[in-house]
Order: sequence, then structure tokens, then C-alpha cells
Amino acid sequence: MANDTTIQIPTVQLHDGGEIPLVGTGTLFAKGNELADLLAQTIRDGYRLLDTAAQYANEGAVGEAIRRSGVPRNEIFLTTKVAGMDQGHHLTRRGLVESLRRLNTDYVDLLLIHWPNPSRGLAVETWAEMLELQAEGLVTHVGVSNFLPHQIEELHAATGVWPVVDQIQLSPALARTELRAFLAARGIVAQGWRPLGGHEQPMGQIITGKIARRLGVDVSQVVLRWAVQQGIVVIPSSGNPTRWHANADLFGFELTAQDMIDLATLDLGEDAAWDATTHEEW
Repeated sequence: MANDTTIQIPTVQLHDGGEIPLVGTGTLFAKGNELADLLAQTIRDGYRLLDTAAQYANEGAVGEAIRRSGVPRNEIFLTTKVAGMDQGHHLTRRGLVESLRRLNTDYVDLLLIHWPNPSRGLAVETWAEMLELQAEGLVTHVGVSNFLPHQIEELHAATGVWPVVDQIQLSPALARTELRAFLAARGIVAQGWRPLGGHEQPMGQIITGKIARRLGVDVSQVVLRWAVQQGIVVIPSSGNPTRWHANADLFGFELTAQDMIDLATLDLGEDAAWDATTHEEW
């Protein structure tokens, strides 16, 4: 679409008064020095939302990428996540302090609980400590990842605070319609991980190819446009400059109402997503 080499990405409001870019980049496309160099270039090219996690074992490279980019830290929206082993009172603080050390920063813009890990029963305790860390200025915004409605309600019942974001597995083939309705009703932004799909392969479907040909865009852009057109934040990742530019070039075209209806037929339903009542990560 656009020929300008500088990526321009609009933002969406968070219910606590902040805002988050609609398109960011994941950080699992490379490791070490290669990741630092490539990610630095994505930042110089215009990306501002970076998504990492303690569990990814790449926070050091992400911090180095920010340094190498030359872009001021306050222009970056940096997300990291509390690993399963860091859930619980005092452990959450310790985990964040270690993340900050690796990232070489004194705060993160968004801290998420990576998975609810219900067998441990520590999500509420973790959430309460995250709110303390936010009050101290170590975290700007607090949210969750892979949480279902009843799991989010438990956090709110204990603290009176809703997450600003729920980062979930999300694509046209995993539309998570009921979950997104729950989030929207409470002002919680839905953020999609693996937004181009995994085994469900939304990019390989006839309808996405048909829409892409009509609009003169890539199939991947159709899939990502489906999300951002609904106010869903996406974090695709690629180490290829052509791809990361295409992944952000979503705002010069629009899907029609019929396109959205047709894409809704791809939805495999909630049972096709990873089940946060049983799937746990440490």
C-alpha cells in the first residue's frame, strides 16, 4: 500500500487513560545479537509496541535493541510478562525487578500475567502485587494474557481493578467472539497473539485469498486488518523488513461488511483455542 518508508501506526485508548499502538511486533523471530539488530531496525522504521516476556529468554536482546535503535525510551511501549514461576507475593516483584535489569530500563509500559495457571491459585495474589508495582511507578499499565472471563472476574472481585488488556490467541479462525464481547463490555482491550494464525491457517483459506486479490493486498494484511478494524491490537513478528512493513500497512484500505461476514465463517470456535483452565506455563 503506502510507499513511505516510515511506518505510521494509530493507537487505541486504554481504560486507565493511556493508549497503545494497534500494531506492534513480537520478539520470537530471532535470538541474541540478531534479534537486537533486527528489532532495532523495526523501531527505527516506526514500530513502537514491543512484546516480550520473561519466559522468552530474550529480554536482554530486546533492551539492547531499544538502545541500538536510538529512539528515546519514552517513545517505546514495552510489554513484558510475569512467568508462572514468578507468580505470588514477593515473587512477582522479584520477577519484575529481574526483567527490568535484563531490559535495562527502570519501568515497563505494560506488565501482563502470562498465563492464569489455575492449579496454583496465585493469580489474585500476583495481580495485587502488580498493582503495588504500578503505584510505585515500575509499571505504567497492568493487564493479563490468556485469561478467560471468570478468571478476570476473580481479579476484579479481589481488587476492584480490571486489566487494561487481555492478550489472547486470536485470528479470524479463532475469533473468540464471546470472550471479546466480555472484554469490550468492561473496556478491556483485546490484543491478539499469533494473529496470522497457527495450525488453523486463516491465510490459507479461499475467502482470505479472494478478498486480498480484490483489494490488491497481501493475504496477511487481510487477516490483520480484520483485527485492527475491530480495535484489536495485534503483535505479528517477522525478521524480514518487507514483511514487517506489510504487517503495519493496514490503514489504507478497509474490509466491507460483507468481507467481515465472510471471514466470520472461518471461526473454528472456542474449543480450538488453547484452554486456559488446563494449559499452564512456567
